[in-house]
Amino acid sequence: MAQVLLGILLANFHEWWIHKYLLHGRGKNKHSIWHFHWLHHKEVRKSKGYDDAYRGRGYPKEKLSLFLIALAHLPLILIWPTLAKTLAIYLVVYYFVHARSHIDVEWAKRWVPWHYDHHMGANQDKNWCIVLPICDIIFGTREKYF
Repeated sequence: MAQVLLGILLANFHEWWIHKYLLHGRGKNKHSIWHFHWLHHKEVRKSKGYDDAYRGRGYPKEKLSLFLIALAHLPLILIWPTLAKTLAIYLVVYYFVHARSHIDVEWAKRWVPWHYDHHMGANQDKNWCIVLPICDIIFGTREKYF
């Protein structure tokens, strides 16, 4: 049970950190590999939460990033198998929650309002978490708008 809880906390921290420092921090630079994230933000703001890319193949760089994160954590399976599996499951949940939140905006407003707030709120540099707002609460970056 401890490995599951640690896995959820670790994955949530990764989600928060990557979103804040890579996707937003470095992603604001138009020449950055992470800039695709701002194209996603632009589309979502324009479409009131929707992003039709998720009805198709999504964002290949997002999928590649998730795969590389899983690969980097694969050696943990030898030492802490439950932790490694929890991280892998969290990555899959992350992708499906993120995709669904941009296909079904009413679902997002109800089940992941922190993510809806991230895109549609006054300050898009808040509410970094998608699956659970754990690190946003811990680090004081959760702001409710709606």
